[in-house]
Amino acid sequence: MFADELRPMETVADPETAVDRLAALHAAATGSLRDALSRFLAEGVAPDAAERLTFRYPELRLTYRPTGPMPRITRATAKFQGPGVYATTLTQPAHFRAYLLEQLRPLVQDYGATIEVGLSAQEIPYPYVVEPGAELARGVTSSDLARHFPTPMLSSVGDEIADGLWLDAGDEPRPLALFDGPRVDYSLRRLVHYTGADWRQIQPWILLTNYHRYVDQFVRVGLKALAAEPERYARLVLPGGVSVEAGEAAGAQADALIAASPWHRFQMPAYHLVGRDGQGQGTSLVNIGVGPSNAKTITDHLAVLRPHCWLMVGHCGGLRQSQTIGDYVLAHAYLRRDRILDELVPPDVPIPALAEVQVALQEAAASVTGERAEALKQRLRTGTVVTYDDRNWELRWSQERRRINLSRAIGVDMESGTIAAQGYRLRVPYGTLLCVSDKPLHGEIKLPGAANAFYERAVGEHLLIGLATLDALRGNRHGLHSRKLRSFDEPPFR
Repeated sequence: MFADELRPMETVADPETAVDRLAALHAAATGSLRDALSRFLAEGVAPDAAERLTFRYPELRLTYRPTGPMPRITRATAKFQGPGVYATTLTQPAHFRAYLLEQLRPLVQDYGATIEVGLSAQEIPYPYVVEPGAELARGVTSSDLARHFPTPMLSSVGDEIADGLWLDAGDEPRPLALFDGPRVDYSLRRLVHYTGADWRQIQPWILLTNYHRYVDQFVRVGLKALAAEPERYARLVLPGGVSVEAGEAAGAQADALIAASPWHRFQMPAYHLVGRDGQGQGTSLVNIGVGPSNAKTITDHLAVLRPHCWLMVGHCGGLRQSQTIGDYVLAHAYLRRDRILDELVPPDVPIPALAEVQVALQEAAASVTGERAEALKQRLRTGTVVTYDDRNWELRWSQERRRINLSRAIGVDMESGTIAAQGYRLRVPYGTLLCVSDKPLHGEIKLPGAANAFYERAVGEHLLIGLATLDALRGNRHGLHSRKLRSFDEPPFR
């Protein structure tokens, strides 16, 4: 909802001033809401209508009125599709400062856009200013709070912009970003709930896995990185807020901190190797567990952080006789039988492979394994991955055989197609490198002894390939954000 009479806007001179002003407006609004909530819980005094008007998200508005032809811009983001007014509400602008400046500076420099900021008509729901775990006063019910304070209204939180379903009202501003303030706040809280860590610790380079052994290896690699490169990495953050600082990375102290992490309390625990410079050097690993539902859930929420890339590094079943347990599958296409996104991204919509990611994955595999050319081809095969929503798909082999055969699929899992489709849908670069852990069609299953030997040998190398891929992609961020992911009526912000 936009109501001009409720949002006095002010023109600002430059992007830096705009972000400063947005941060101040957000701090004032959340502070006012927090103070009113504390007063109500302590004294029973509810906010009046005038005070409640201060509980609102800041709004950012850009106006582009060209006096000549539009500039020809080849980059994929930070570009206008046409003249007009573009707007969005924002949350946590201080945290997203670097992202906002990265989007605003080219729009002002290349297009001469004018910037306005002010308060919007969207209220900030009170749960979004209450610290996770904080206890509200006894005797006050949620219905009492809902009578006097704004509450989350899921009817007003959606992905219509990302899904191309927003309606142009003519006199209303066009969307400036894929997600507005309430949508982002909703996901920030869900990230804490699912992953067990403060959302601020999540890094812009993300590995997703479906097996806990990758977590063990990530923690080991993270501790080594902290000890070897303290100038690059600041800390390793584990579920439950447990943090290992660079100076604690070696010895019994680190082991005790890791043991204290209550990771088992969280559905999809996340681990974060936090970069020291704040310029996107860190990496997060999320153990999403098994299945497309988890894969969609977590990527729905991670997307509001506008990460630079997410990669799936997990296990798959090999579908070809020539494959060997421990081989790699580099997905270049997906046969999507997960069904969870059929309404949002129908299965007949192709999910393109991103060349930059594919090249980085293959080069990283060559670097880590020390193999190239034919030797690498014997271990790493490029092809189609089929993603199912049914772990027992083999029981329908007579029905599924022809489709798998037609697709020329070489691997089968339950997450990769969903993660790639979500990356495509939500404009987050994506890629998949899987490791063959069994061959369900050829009688090679994971027997306990063989499985342990496989895991010890393969998981560490596989994770190192994922990390090396992200290192390579860090140097090509602008090429990574491909125009393949943008619609013809794309919002200006990435």
